[in-house]
Amino acid sequence: MPSNIEDYGIIGDGETVALVDRTGSLDWLCWPSFDSDACFAALLGDERNGHWRIAPAGVIERSTRGYRGDGLILETRFETADGAVTLIDFMPPRGTTSDIVRLVRCDRGRLKMRMDLVIRFGFGKNVPWVRRTEDRALLAVCGPDMLVLRTPVETRGQDMTTIADFEVSAGQTVPFVMAYGASHFEIPPPVDVAEALKETEAFWKEWCGKFEYDGPYRDIAMRSLVALKAMIYAPSGGIVAAPTTSLPEKLGGARNWDYRFCWLRDATFTLLALMNSGYYDEASDWHDWLLRSVAGSPADMQIMYGILGQRRLTEWEADWLPGYEGARPVRIGNAAHAQLQLDVYGELMDVFHQSREANLKLSEPTWALECELLEHLAKIWNEPDSGIWERRGPGQHYVSSKVLVWVAFDRGVKSVEHYGFDAPVERWREMRDAIHRDVCDKGFDREQNTFVESYGSKLLDASTLLIPSVGFLPASDPRVTGMLAAVEKHLMPDGFVLRHDPRAVSDEQPPIEGAFLACTLWLADAYVLRGEIERAEVLLKRVTAVANDLGLLSEEYDTVARRLTGNFPQALTHIALVNTIHNLNTARKPAMQRAKT
Repeated sequence: MPSNIEDYGIIGDGETVALVDRTGSLDWLCWPSFDSDACFAALLGDERNGHWRIAPAGVIERSTRGYRGDGLILETRFETADGAVTLIDFMPPRGTTSDIVRLVRCDRGRLKMRMDLVIRFGFGKNVPWVRRTEDRALLAVCGPDMLVLRTPVETRGQDMTTIADFEVSAGQTVPFVMAYGASHFEIPPPVDVAEALKETEAFWKEWCGKFEYDGPYRDIAMRSLVALKAMIYAPSGGIVAAPTTSLPEKLGGARNWDYRFCWLRDATFTLLALMNSGYYDEASDWHDWLLRSVAGSPADMQIMYGILGQRRLTEWEADWLPGYEGARPVRIGNAAHAQLQLDVYGELMDVFHQSREANLKLSEPTWALECELLEHLAKIWNEPDSGIWERRGPGQHYVSSKVLVWVAFDRGVKSVEHYGFDAPVERWREMRDAIHRDVCDKGFDREQNTFVESYGSKLLDASTLLIPSVGFLPASDPRVTGMLAAVEKHLMPDGFVLRHDPRAVSDEQPPIEGAFLACTLWLADAYVLRGEIERAEVLLKRVTAVANDLGLLSEEYDTVARRLTGNFPQALTHIALVNTIHNLNTARKPAMQRAKT
């Protein structure tokens, strides 16, 4: 049985992330990269699907954990009647190989320890062939994959698993180092553990030192940026939505999706969070990844891509996995990549415009691509789409989609006005104004005095909270005031914002999911734009209060069970958190940077 989602911490090396729980069990790792098959998949099943636990063999009286400094060196301290031991987990920044280092440091007394290792490739299904190497390392091979474990502790095989019983005394540190390699290559060389720890600590100290903010909520903002850095695939600059798949939006439900890919809808939020925090290299890499990924015909543009910009993200089900706490199916890949979502055009145009406004150093000009995008969008903007929440079924005329279409033409016009680019700007102005009238006429319900989910609908949608932040209407507009009041009345039953209207009829028992944490922060941003700072800070505090003890957040929060739900950690949540902190406390406010246009 896996731990609660909030009981996990993460370690990473710039190309993948591992999840480790409070008991010292590593329960999730896709190796060698975010989109690889998992070789530890107990998170979506049980220990038979792959896990690696190191902990005291006796009764644990107390355990605490935290990160060393601001980085990703995770330290878990166990106390027993016989003494205390600290488990130090980290992944050195990726070099020629990928390594996990686990150090057992005895702080007091003498303790009996236990290691349980279950390697299962292919998302918890395939048992590897295990043998000893000449230097007594443990080698596990299955198809294209190879893992090698090096430790001075004597290990033994038992029931298709590897175990070890050993003792540690005060002042003693015992290392366990596991490395990944392709099975047709040479076995990865040993790691100098002391040097690896030193280099990892130095890497994170230098990176965190670039954070250009020292105000309120600094620690939680720093942790959010470190989590975001961990989800950047360093070779390409792509940022995954989360390092996990199929953690349920509702405990026991079927809304379980693979988030190990890169979404365009998060583009501008991500860019501003990075730039306003001082991380211009990562912002530039993200911009360049976007440019490469969408290169080609605008008609072929997708809403998400693989970490290298791959377009084929075929969805299938791993039916041998029972799912997190029984939430099935377990999905690998994401069929939503083939959907039409009109909002992504607005996100891209806004990213390119914000990059120019910030004088971000770019690898190549984008204007020709932007013109092609707008020419294509002019032909399709009035079509129904799947919306920002990727509804599966017939398309609708979603209000937030149309608003972002307006953003696309607005940013095109502003780019011409600010930078003198050659373009059919008068036609774009006409398109922009026509779309604005269309949304205000068909997407605003005068009876309820609010914008709704889609044309003709009576239901609300939290994505309309972005209307003032993207500059579609000022926050002082009466229609925005009415929308905020409607959201507070219908989408906030427990103080957090639901993204879907609970009045909707569903084939699942309501609620169909937890409260959406990013949407709660979007409401806080709208308050900031209205000058309602105290109300915004109440929401910010409410969200930070449900972060786990390591400062990490998932996609959603179940207000009844009081548990984090959805994939973890969630990039969009942490990005929204950083942006709200900037909105409240700095001169460079992301909401105003977008709204001022």
